[in-house]
Amino acid sequence: MASAAMLVPLVLVLCTAAASAAVVEHTFKVGGTKITQLCMNSVIYTANQQLPGPTIEVTEGDTLVVHAVNDSPYPLSLHWHGVYQLRSGWNDGANKITQCPIQPSGNFTYRFNITGQEGTLWWHAHSSLLRATIYGALIIKPRNGPSGYPFPEPYEEIPILLGEWWNRNVDDVENDGYLTGLGPQISNALTINGMPGDQNRCKGSAMYEVEVEYGKTCLLRIINAAVNVELFFKVAGHTFTVVAADASYTKPYATDVIVIAPGQTVDALMNTTASPGRYYMAAHVFDSKTVAVPFDHSTATGIVKYKGVPNYAPAAMPSLPPHDDVVTAGRFYWSLTGLARPSDPGVPTTVDHNMVVTFGLDQAPCAPNQTKCSGFALVAAMNRNSFQFPDQKVSLLEALYKGVPGVYSEDFPDFPPPMQGFRKATAVKKVKYNDVVEVVLQSEQYSSTLGTENHPIHLHGFDFYLLAQGLGRFNPSMKSKYNLVDPQVRNTVAVPAGGWAVIRFMANNPGMWFMHCHLDAHLPLGLAMVFEVLNGPAPNLLPPPPVDHPKCHG
Repeated sequence: MASAAMLVPLVLVLCTAAASAAVVEHTFKVGGTKITQLCMNSVIYTANQQLPGPTIEVTEGDTLVVHAVNDSPYPLSLHWHGVYQLRSGWNDGANKITQCPIQPSGNFTYRFNITGQEGTLWWHAHSSLLRATIYGALIIKPRNGPSGYPFPEPYEEIPILLGEWWNRNVDDVENDGYLTGLGPQISNALTINGMPGDQNRCKGSAMYEVEVEYGKTCLLRIINAAVNVELFFKVAGHTFTVVAADASYTKPYATDVIVIAPGQTVDALMNTTASPGRYYMAAHVFDSKTVAVPFDHSTATGIVKYKGVPNYAPAAMPSLPPHDDVVTAGRFYWSLTGLARPSDPGVPTTVDHNMVVTFGLDQAPCAPNQTKCSGFALVAAMNRNSFQFPDQKVSLLEALYKGVPGVYSEDFPDFPPPMQGFRKATAVKKVKYNDVVEVVLQSEQYSSTLGTENHPIHLHGFDFYLLAQGLGRFNPSMKSKYNLVDPQVRNTVAVPAGGWAVIRFMANNPGMWFMHCHLDAHLPLGLAMVFEVLNGPAPNLLPPPPVDHPKCHG
């Protein structure tokens, strides 16, 4: 029986493939792991018996090879969140979008190059709620070493993965959420590097601790791997300088609190110049909902301990913002600006596709198989299209590559249609290679009963420029407020409750690319769509699928 604190990290192996790059190779065995958490003995599903899973470190330009072995009873895929997957879309790991899941007792080797990216990304299961325990950091170092950072070289780099914990089997949690029509129950605890800390009823709960040296600078690589909640994060007695978000550098931004949505990453420098002692790091939920809905009120804690300070010394606790502090959250999200590098092409100024995509939650009659549902069930949509995963024995990418008819339609609307209700469909938006796409993401209140909340919208296969964001309804006059000089570059944006965000990207990567809410409770409800990007001139073509690509089973 292992506690979270006893799950040790994997040692990485790098094999030189060429003078300028390497092949970084891992084997991830996904299977059951016995763990004691919150005074309960549980069996969870992890990669290599670790929570969080193995940290992957690569250098820009390297090739990453991960042999995924599924020793769990669940079909699953692994997604490399934020990796471009240039001409390697078969490896993106989006279940039923770019691949069929790896079946129990099956395996698949993910192999892809990581080019033109530096910073903190992560990987996670892209199948049901399994990503609650199957996830890890993916760190991309500059090709020319620490001198490649646009900030002073830190003395130490510390991954901080924020997560959620359920005392129940998470697949059962999701299944019950479907049967009731109300979505999954709230989590039992939040975690820092897989451990809840000591602010709960279970005495002796595992707590993450890191030792630091006085007078140094640490780089915290913060990842929100939580399934359904945005988070506030602080360290008592310390402040931060944000230098990157979603593996894109930012202009230095000073703050004493990090606000981070599911799927996002933040790199923050922290100077260890406080009086030597023990200091809590802490995270709790930022609740943006406009109606009262239950959420996890727990606080995850860890310890920053200065070298030479005894373990029994009292620790100072940070004062976290109130759960509903939208002002603090908005100030953080909206204050970041991008730091352009000499090689950056800049914001494209000619737009080929202007889209307005509205999205939100509503109520619908219970389906016949929702046997615990009373009256209505939750449904979600983008532009009144409630996304349906394909039920044929083929992924969307395979259907595109092989020309399989009847799997999807190419009629996702550019604007919200003048209709009531929803259409259940597997609809995609088709664009040509190198087309520039601008999307106004507009949060809607379809139901006064349900209200609205922040939605972290994640785009696979691309980074995007975040040109503007605001509250209320977007109107074209707001284009004058676009930041075309130094916008944030993101792969996941927290669209404010009842508000909007404008993103722009160049579709320079052939394939099928998922855009969806990264609150996992909303994905099976239909809050998603897909961009179909056509082939460009050679060599910008979608290659054939790998020979061991998983096959669909019903």
